[in-house]
Amino acid sequence: MSYCKEDGKDKIIFITEEDYKKSSENPLLPSGEEAHGLIKENGEINWDCPCLQGMADGPCGEEFKGAFSCFHYSNTEPKGMDCFDNFKTMQECFLKHPDVYGTLDDNNENTDTSINEEINNNKGINEEINNNKGESSST
Repeated sequence: MSYCKEDGKDKIIFITEEDYKKSSENPLLPSGEEAHGLIKENGEINWDCPCLQGMADGPCGEEFKGAFSCFHYSNTEPKGMDCFDNFKTMQECFLKHPDVYGTLDDNNENTDTSINEEINNNKGINEEINNNKGESSST
């Protein structure tokens, strides 16, 4: 006999082997609908994937789709380096909706300012490396 027991916020389901076998025979998807992961067989993003937990449908859904798509289709090294503006736009939207997306942890050092500083530092390092390459090849 299968049954469910509630323990605070948790539900504990006890299921017999017979009921378990029956449940695996009954697909959860409506007939004719295929199960997909995050990336479909054709390489497209499956915005209906439960793994996204509704991020594509929330108040910042379009911003999320823009950032996620940019990263998925990015060919830069490191991957997604060309998506900074998309992710910044998404983060700004998240900050406008703390009731849905929460707030930044006060102890989190990865604030927008420190991220910008990190990127600017890396740009400076890359420029310095490129300048040094030019100097060494011209001598």
